[in-house]
Amino acid sequence: MQLVRRFRLHALFCALAVLFCALISRPYASMGVCDDGPYILMAQHLARTGHVAYNGWASPMMLWQFYLGAAFVKLFAFGFTTVRMSTLLVAVVTAWLLERTLVLAGINEHNATLGTLAFVLSPLYLQLSVTYMNDIFGLLAVVICLYGCLRALQSAAARGEAGDPGVSRDRATIFWLSFAVVTNAVFGTARQIAWLGILVMVPSTLYLLGWHGLSAWQDGLRGRKSVLIAGAAATLAGAGFIVACMQWFKRQPYVIPEHFSIHGGGGVNVLATFFHASLELPFLLLPIVVLFLPELRRDVRRSVKVGSAAFLAYIVMLLILYVGHAMIRPVLEPAMRDWVTRRGVGPAYLDAGRPPVFLGRFARLVLTAASIGGLLGLIVSLARPRREAPGVGDRRPLPWRQLCILLGPFAVAYALILASPGSSAGGIPDRYLLELLAVALPPVVRLYQEQIRVRTPGVALLPVAVAATYGVVMVHNMFSLDRARVRLAAELHAQGVPDTAVDNGWEQNFVTEIRFSGHINDPRIQTPPRAYVPVPALGNGPCPGFWFSRTPHVHPSYAISFDANACYGPAPFTPVHYSRWLASSPGTLYVVRYVPPTRR
Repeated sequence: MQLVRRFRLHALFCALAVLFCALISRPYASMGVCDDGPYILMAQHLARTGHVAYNGWASPMMLWQFYLGAAFVKLFAFGFTTVRMSTLLVAVVTAWLLERTLVLAGINEHNATLGTLAFVLSPLYLQLSVTYMNDIFGLLAVVICLYGCLRALQSAAARGEAGDPGVSRDRATIFWLSFAVVTNAVFGTARQIAWLGILVMVPSTLYLLGWHGLSAWQDGLRGRKSVLIAGAAATLAGAGFIVACMQWFKRQPYVIPEHFSIHGGGGVNVLATFFHASLELPFLLLPIVVLFLPELRRDVRRSVKVGSAAFLAYIVMLLILYVGHAMIRPVLEPAMRDWVTRRGVGPAYLDAGRPPVFLGRFARLVLTAASIGGLLGLIVSLARPRREAPGVGDRRPLPWRQLCILLGPFAVAYALILASPGSSAGGIPDRYLLELLAVALPPVVRLYQEQIRVRTPGVALLPVAVAATYGVVMVHNMFSLDRARVRLAAELHAQGVPDTAVDNGWEQNFVTEIRFSGHINDPRIQTPPRAYVPVPALGNGPCPGFWFSRTPHVHPSYAISFDANACYGPAPFTPVHYSRWLASSPGTLYVVRYVPPTRR
């Protein structure tokens, strides 16, 4: 046990589990995945020139992410997969740190390991771990800030237990507060919303340290002036760093300005955002939420009351959204978009056709029932009388009231930003919920530990294994599809068809446009002036087309399609099959004509 504690083997196991599951899914493809194509090219440019240069597809700053990607390019030569492996490294570190954070939040090692595995082996986390999106990088900034804040509170409480003057404990508290600020400031340069750690989470910690009424958790939590002054100074310095970074970012050419507002006719869309997020959150944490299902049988009367109230609220919300003409998606899980989907290939953006359905209606019904049932069981367990929290090792856990003060304001601020009209127009992707899931994980796991069982049963590993299997399958199928797209594009290129004459989905079209013009033709670019050049729209034929105004150098004669009869029918090129794990048949991609044959 001393060996386990010394080398943090539980946390190491969680980190290695992410690495293993990611690598066995074969996550390689020489093309962009969703937004990461332009980001990868920016990392390549930084490695080649030593300068950060945006290319028209970046509202996140992504600074330290670019430097890490450029370091991988320097070490291992450029490749889409090479740069993406930098994200996998960050995902492995985040998994290790998350397990230690759960332990600091008052959860024993066994339950912390299970909770971490449920989060980091989920389909959402595994997919984002092997792309060059900024979600995992931003998540690290939030988790490491939370870790530092918990260590600061722990140091302050330990001062009261030690019985000494507490000078060394004060220094430790100041160190961990400064650690939280500095790391959140640096790692938050990948995704600005992660700076809510400095702006909200650290001030919440200072409030806890300075509030003299918190005698329930050791007298040592009563802060000293030196701690509060040093913590406030570090927070102000962090806020100054944020302002300086934003001013620098605003002056960079070819960036997409981000505007935040909480007003302006988006009330119904905000409700729709919260509605779908409330359905999606328990689904994305299903291996943990499903453990609360037995609570429905344990207290039938309370379960009926909670279920009836939830159903009534659900019907009222549907009516409000319907009257307000808000977008109402199918209520079966997955309820949101666009990474964990019923098609099982992540964000497959091809204009012509859609990939085959992977999760049938029955499977989605089961997932929906398990998600909603587990959520109701969680609510029922909240209504039961509170048990006294057991200690973890020789430490007393942070009381619930303080834990809510630490995490609650951050969650509210994060949710308000996501639900702002600028962010929630048309709904938000499920990947934006990653930080909320990480913040919700400690209370949910600890609630199970204190209200139901001190140690989760061995059968609890089964839903974790199922989720991990599905995540591995999704990652494999997504990259298998993208490798097929690359092979078809290479076949066309070998026949003399240039890349600018092929519609291979907007994410690959963006890469083509950047390689030909240096930047994406986005109307939101403000610097340099008149960077955006209006272009005529393509004809309104049977090919749908998407965002061609942003890729004026792409004039497709052919398109990659899931449907052989899409657009103007099949072109004389051999279809390509791609592997689909756990599917009844392999997938197939076709080349179709984008223009009528007479116009070729």
